[in-house]
Formats: sequence, C-alpha cells, structure tokens
Amino acid sequence: MIYKFNNPTVPNIYLNIGHLIDHFMMLIFAKAAYDSGRYFGLHYDEMIIYGTLGMVLFGATAPLAGFLSDKYGRMPLMILYHFGIGISAILASLSTSTYQLAMCLALIGMFASIYHPVGIAMLLQRPGVVGLRMGINGLWGNMGIAVAPIVTGVLLYYGDWRLTFMVPGIICIIFGILFFISIASNEDSNSKENNQKKNSLEFAPNWQQALIALALSTASGGFIFGAMSFLLPRYFEMHLNDVSTNVAITGILAGAVYACASFAQVLVGWLIDRISPRLVLFWISVGQILFIFLASKFENLSLFFLSIAAMCFVFGQIPITDTILVRYIPDFWRSRVLSAKFLLNLCIAASVLPITSLLLQRGFELKMIFSLASIIAIGVLISSILLPKQSKELNPNI
Repeated sequence: MIYKFNNPTVPNIYLNIGHLIDHFMMLIFAKAAYDSGRYFGLHYDEMIIYGTLGMVLFGATAPLAGFLSDKYGRMPLMILYHFGIGISAILASLSTSTYQLAMCLALIGMFASIYHPVGIAMLLQRPGVVGLRMGINGLWGNMGIAVAPIVTGVLLYYGDWRLTFMVPGIICIIFGILFFISIASNEDSNSKENNQKKNSLEFAPNWQQALIALALSTASGGFIFGAMSFLLPRYFEMHLNDVSTNVAITGILAGAVYACASFAQVLVGWLIDRISPRLVLFWISVGQILFIFLASKFENLSLFFLSIAAMCFVFGQIPITDTILVRYIPDFWRSRVLSAKFLLNLCIAASVLPITSLLLQRGFELKMIFSLASIIAIGVLISSILLPKQSKELNPNI
C-alpha cells in the first residue's frame, strides 16, 4: 500500500513544513546544551559531545531511509518521520541522565534522517525546472534553523531544557496527525510511480565527474553548515556582550541571522534556473571564504551583520547541488544518490561537535572553528571548477 495527497496542490506545502521541522528539531540541543549541562553538572564543552551520535545518525541512517522508501514507498516513510521525531523529542525531555539524553538525541537524528533522501526526492520528481522550487524548500528548512534558537531561547527563559524538547515534540505529533489525515490510500499511484521510474533510467553525460565535484562540495559544505548552524547561537552568547547577554535575546539574534540569510536560497534557486550553476557555485564559495573569515575576527554589531552575510553564502549553496544532481541522475536512482549525499554531508557536519569539544578543552576559542570553516570553503571553490559544463537539455526530466 502506498499513500498520496488528496489535493495535488498540497504536497509542496507539507514537504516544506516537514523540512522546517527537520532542521528545527536537530538544533534544539544546540541552544539547550548549556542549560542541560548545568543540570547535569557539566560544562558546555563537555555537554555538546552527547549530541554527536544524533548528528552522525542524521546522516548515517539516510541510506536506510532511501532503501525503505524504494521498497515501501515514500509516503509511509514520511508518516513515520513525523511521529518518530516527535515521540523521540518527548522522550528526550524525560531523560534523567546524560546517556539517556544522548540516546534520545540519537533517535531524533535517526528519524530526522528520513526527510532529505525521501522528502527531497518527492520534490525533485515533479516536472519542470527545480532551482526555484528547491530554493523555496531550502528557505523553509533554514527557517527551521532560524526558529530553533528563538523558540528554544524563549522556552529556556520561561522554563528549562526539558521544556525545549517537550513542546516541539508535541507539535510534531500534532502535525504528523494532520499529515496523515490529509493523505489517502491509492494503490494505482504505486504502479504509476514504478512505470515513471522504469521510463527514467538514463544518466546524463559526464555524470561521474559531476558526482565527484558534488561530493567535494557536499563534504566541504557539510562541515561549514554544521559549524555555522550549530555553534552560532553559543558564539553570539560569548561575543555580543555589548548588545545583550540575555539568553533569549542572543537566541533571537541568531535566529534573525538565519531567517535573513534563508532568503538567499530563493535568489540562488532563481539564478540557477537561468545561468550556469557552476558560476553561481564559484561566487558562493568566494563569499563563504571571505565572510566566514571576517566573522571570526569581529564582535558585537559588526559580528552580527557579518554573520548575516556569511550565512547568505552558506545557505545559498544548498539548492545548487540538488539542482545539478537532478540534471544528471534519473528519478529511479535519486533516493539512493541523495542518501549517499546526505550521509556524507551530515556525518561530516557531525564531526563539528567532537572537533569543537576537543579544541575547547585544549584551550582554543570558538573563533578557531570559524576560521577553520573559512579555509574548508576552498573545497567548495575547487568543486565549482571541477563541475562539467551543463545545460538543462542534459536531462529531459527537469
């Protein structure tokens, strides 16, 4: 049995909200780690290590999600995604030890891994140009990143770290119920989807070279995205002292950075439907190198505005790789290729936590991680040069 939406205009809305939920839930701990650390008698640098397994599973179990979606259909996996991530968050709020919390964070990461190989594949299978569509979807995902420190900061202000998991977990389950109600069983859609897959098995020319370039871009971007999205709220708490030391205010400011920068994805999505994605990726990499480095050197208001610029270029990279991928890889293989892509991206992003913990315990500052991210952005620059020239005609299915 496979499921589909009753209303053909609804899928993108639900998938976009699902993307917001995905990144929101993965970043609750980024803001709540300090408060939960105080509860368990640990410093911030000791506490964040307990989020590592969740970050690893966020990427490592993506291939399993892609495999299961090919076997049972994409819609059942999306239903499991909403309920699984919500229940896991509620369990996290009930944790009585750091190890229980780590296991619950791991469950959140495991269920959160479903979205990218399954939800993104559902968006890519729709006909027409995909740049703007992926840009809008990326905007929703990054709004989840933007909302996470704001909502978590407010919940911390009025409660504690337990509340930061309990409330979003309940909301996820409610949305999962709405998601389930809005779809209907239809066995004919399964055969139709399979026929579409069988008719779309051809790879575009130079697809191997494209995948190598995308792997480099994904690996470099994974570390940069992980560092900038996970560490910025804490970075603001430490380096916006002349602006505010209030945990809620610094959370709101971090969220404002993410929210403003998220709109860059829509612009980039619009651009890559019209000009060479290689050229756009090149200038995106240049912006990352420059502005992330500058953000590591300034504080207070200068840091705030430089962070907005840096995040514009970090977020702007996201729709490019998926748009390039759809021009080379047929729909039948996309869930598996997306799984491998996010496995690479998110496992490297997860390395940010142990690397940060190690450097902080060795006496380094968070500024060091930002400087390191600007150097790693050179990998994105190299990938833009390695990408083969392409046109929309490379794949008739876009």
